[in-house]
Amino acid sequence: MIVYVDDVLTSLLGFCCFFGTIKFIKFIRFNKSLRIFVQILKYVTKDIISFSFMFSIVFMAFLSLFYLLFTSSIASCSSLLSTAQMLFEITLMSFDATDFTGADPFLGPFCFSLFIIIVVFVCLSMFISILNDGFHHVEETPVEDQQILSYMLKKFLNWTHLRKPNVEELYEIQDSRMRSQYVDPIENFPDKIDQLLDAINRIYIDQKKELLKLKRAGV
Repeated sequence: MIVYVDDVLTSLLGFCCFFGTIKFIKFIRFNKSLRIFVQILKYVTKDIISFSFMFSIVFMAFLSLFYLLFTSSIASCSSLLSTAQMLFEITLMSFDATDFTGADPFLGPFCFSLFIIIVVFVCLSMFISILNDGFHHVEETPVEDQQILSYMLKKFLNWTHLRKPNVEELYEIQDSRMRSQYVDPIENFPDKIDQLLDAINRIYIDQKKELLKLKRAGV
């Protein structure tokens, strides 16, 4: 029973470490390139989702085509999983075209060329154009360049009350207080993770104390 509880606590600790590390993503704001990248992803999220649905349909169509046509003649098409892996490799331009010509002199090169034209050239070009449009939009939008030292100094001065906040900062403080009255699971997620870590730490310490007592008692 103790071993099972220890395994569960270890698994929970692993997840907590994962989510705790994810919290460091907030420091992306201090890197201009990464901040631009995040802004691009925010702007093109809807387009990326639509493109993903379209690409999934096209990819599944080619997956069925290659699997049904070449399952008995090409080793890479022996199963759906291996066929999907082969198509991803073709998308990355890592392939051997002689397998298709050996499987069927006409259907092999025809299906291969069709996949290259539709997926590699058309779909990937659409994906790049979506990102390019988002980049131009973010490039035209002014973004405040934050420095980590000034940010830390500002937080320290506000925390020690050595610096009085201006009108804009007062509005931000009031707005944050108003938003704190509402339950937002995303914003409260880091605090919940900290509480979970504290609870796991207390359980782990209590378990160690009980084991120590059992050892001293000779059990």
